[in-house]
Amino acid sequence: MSTTTKSTILTSSDRELHIERDFDAPLDRVWDAYSRIEQLSRWWGRGHVVDVERWEFRKGGHWRFVEHDGDDTFGFEGRFREITPKQRIVQSFEWDGMPAHISIDTTTFVDLGDGRTRVVTDSIFHTAEECAGMVASGCEAGINDSYCALDALLAAER
Repeated sequence: MSTTTKSTILTSSDRELHIERDFDAPLDRVWDAYSRIEQLSRWWGRGHVVDVERWEFRKGGHWRFVEHDGDDTFGFEGRFREITPKQRIVQSFEWDGMPAHISIDTTTFVDLGDGRTRVVTDSIFHTAEECAGMVASGCEAGINDSYCALDALLAAER
């Protein structure tokens, strides 16, 4: 995929979102962009300023970010359930805009073998209403904006 390609975002059931995106970078670089906070904080918030209030990248660790977009702020947090380096991250995800509506996100990293990496995220919500609420919140635009910022970070490191 080129850096202008949007993510594939599907509702795989009434409680699940399935997101896929290919990046023009090797697995090691994409993994670093997800696991090293100095890189993650540069792309995760769609290119906006992100305050990292907490970052404990380990099983059971807690993370919390606050994204700033002009006068608006958006808080997000979760806990890591599983981290398998360069393969998989399983974590909870909660957005302050929908407090106590937590999804479990499983992100898998696939080495495509040609200097590209596929990132697949499956998000499972407690109810269909929570999944629909996240979709209605504009998560698709946010995901695509963040991934465009990740494309730019990866391109700058080439």
